[in-house]
Parts: sequence; C-alpha cells; structure tokens
Amino acid sequence: MSPSGLLRGACRTTLISLLLVCCLLPPGAQGQKFPLRVEPQNPVLPAGGSFLVNCSTDCPNPKLITLETSLPKKPVGNGLGWAAFQLSSVTSDSQVLCSGFCDGFQMTASSDITVYPLPVTPPHLVVPRLLEVGTTWSVNCTLDRLFPASEAQVQLALGNQMLTPAVESHGDTITATATVTASAEQEGAREIVCNLTLGSDSREARENLTIYSFWGPILNLSESSASEGTEVTVTCAAGARVQVTLEGVPAAAPGQPAQLQLIATERDDRRNFSCNATLEVDREILHRNRSVQLRVLYGPKIDQAKCPQRLTWKDRTTNVLRCQAQGNPDPELHCFQEGSWNEVPVGIPFTVMLNYSGTYSCRAVSSRGTYTVTVVMNVQGRNAHAVTIVMVVLVTLGLVTTTAALVYVFGLQKRSDIYQVNQGSTWLPLTSRQPEEAVGEGPS
Repeated sequence: MSPSGLLRGACRTTLISLLLVCCLLPPGAQGQKFPLRVEPQNPVLPAGGSFLVNCSTDCPNPKLITLETSLPKKPVGNGLGWAAFQLSSVTSDSQVLCSGFCDGFQMTASSDITVYPLPVTPPHLVVPRLLEVGTTWSVNCTLDRLFPASEAQVQLALGNQMLTPAVESHGDTITATATVTASAEQEGAREIVCNLTLGSDSREARENLTIYSFWGPILNLSESSASEGTEVTVTCAAGARVQVTLEGVPAAAPGQPAQLQLIATERDDRRNFSCNATLEVDREILHRNRSVQLRVLYGPKIDQAKCPQRLTWKDRTTNVLRCQAQGNPDPELHCFQEGSWNEVPVGIPFTVMLNYSGTYSCRAVSSRGTYTVTVVMNVQGRNAHAVTIVMVVLVTLGLVTTTAALVYVFGLQKRSDIYQVNQGSTWLPLTSRQPEEAVGEGPS
C-alpha cells in the first residue's frame, strides 16, 4: 500500500475513534446546548479540487475547535467560536468532522464530500463561419460528462461583447445557447469564446467568426416604362470589393458599376434584365442575383396569322373567333358586323346563326392608337349539303331520262324505215300470180 493510502487509513481510524468517543459520552453531553456547525454542508467538488471548510459555534466560551479529515488541510484563520481550514487534492468521496468543547462538553458536526470526474475534453462550440451584418444566428456550447451538470457556470462572448446564453442541463450534459446579431461595427474577423466552470475547474473553447456586409446588387432602369424608340440605360451596382456582371458582361473592376444601353422596341416589352454579384469572404465565394423588368409602351397590333380573314361556318354550330391583340397598355379588341354593327365575341365560344354572315371589322384600341383587321364570315345553312346532293341527283336523273328518250326515239325511227322496205318480202310468200282480171275467168 502507498504512503498516501496508509495516511488515509490512519485518518479514517481517527475519525472512527472520534465518533466512538461521541457515542460513549454521557447523555447530557450529547444534548449540548450550543451545537457545532460545518460549512459548506455536503459539498460536491470536481476531482482534484480544493475548498474552504468553516467550523463555528455560538458557544460563549468555546475551546479547541479543530477539523478532522483524511484530506490535506491548512488552517487559514480562527476567532471566537470559529476556525477555517483549506482542503486540497480532493480526489474521492470522503467525510470531514469538526469538533470542539463548550463548558466542558464536546461538540461535533460532520459533512460529506462528493467528488465527480474532470472533463477531459473542451466544450463543443458550434458557430457560423460567416455572418452578414444585420443577420441573427444561434451559437451553441455543449459539454458532456459533467457532475453535477446543473451546477456548471457558462459564459459566452463575441470579442469583447458578453452574450446572454440560455443554459440547460440534462443528466451529465450542459448546453448553452445564445443569439448573435452582427452589427456593422463588428465587421471583420472575430472570435467567439465559451468558458465553462464547475467548482474550481474550467474549460474553454474558441472559434473564429467573420462578419461581413454584402449589400446589393442594386439594379436600376433609367425608365421603367419607356415609349417605343426611347433610349434606356440599365445600371447595376454593389458595395466595395463586389464584382457585378450585367447580362453576362462583367464590370471593369470589383466595386465598379456595370451599364447597358438600348433603344426600346416592342420586343423589349416585359424583358427581364439580370445582374449577378460575387464577393469573396474568408476564401468563400458568395453570390447574389437581382432582376428587373422593362415595360415598353407601343400601339395595338393584331397578329393576322392568328386572326383568319375568311371563315366558313355552319348554322347553329359553336365556334370561336380566334383573334388576339398585342400592345402596351393592353388594348381592347372588338369585332362588329358592317352595316348592322352587331358584335360577335372574340376568344370565347358562341353559337353561329345564319344572320352572322357578313364582313366584320375587328378593332384593337388603346390609348396609343387603333389597329383594324377585316374578317369575312360565311355561314351556311344546315341542309345546304343535302340540297346540293338532291340537285345533283335530279340533274343526273334528268340527263339519264333525256338520254333514254333520245335513244328510244332514234331507235323507233330506225325500225320504221326497215319495216317499209322489208314488209312484202318479210311477211308474204313469193308465188306467181296472174293478173286479177284473168283470175275470174274460166277456160273457153
């Protein structure tokens, strides 16, 4: 056994002896009027730590106040009714015993010491590597294997600014969370420090944080709504050290704006211009994008390829007049029948009637002018096809009848001529005959 073990064993024997003495004292001594106090009562310390023990009493004439312990001790002060001792190298659970005398009676009091392990690792500190001015982020500091974790003290600081963390403990784990809001005054490289203290032991973690500002890009049009033929300038700018690229063309140098000029046409209406900004912060490239839309004011137009000028529809059928008008501002499109000024809907289904046949003027009108297209609508009756078929059949029958009649007449005429020529030879026998006069006379 080591010398320290022998010493610890001897001290324990002394404590046991003192306790036996206390138990053997007469009842009057045990019921002493002025008790002895030990402070702190039942402390919990980290392994290897040290603490101050105070033995005190209210006895008016106390004597021989002392402290019995197996731990290394050092007297640090005494007075009437009290004595203080510094204990060190607390490595395991133990007990201390204060004793003294009051009017010939012995006084005793004890306190249990609980020892918990040394964290062997620093706290785990989680912080963002980059933080933009004006934004807010959470910082977390965690340490495991603490006992008792609920008694640990945590401090969080950003540079020289102390943060106010919310501390929670679960079992042997403690977590501190604080909210960081970056300001322009803090821009640059900064350090966040987490310091955790339990008893006389402390652990610390440090992490670097870079606070930066990245405004923009700001994208502007000289005219957001420009008339057709007007010159428009597009400008993109951002802060210092920021490289901007407008419509794929970079600015001359970081921190410089980029510009684009054009003559507005109707093709530029609703055109989107985009600008990209890049900034390098702590070896990381950050990107931002902005876009803006240009509106070009131009007169109304009707796409004749999408608006047929001649239509043929059937009566009582559903159809759509597909005409579209463009322009800025958006024009109104109406189609009126010439003469009657009846309007037909545009772009929506409607039932076509026979009286819809005619010529229509389709007009697109806006504050910037008028554009007109002529549409001819031919509406056919529902039985027109059947009438046509009947007419064709009747004509065909007429032709057939006429042809048959002509053939019959021609054939009849031809047969009549043959009968006149062949009548005698065809139906009468060819025999010799005497004249009629001699037929009636007899021989003489």
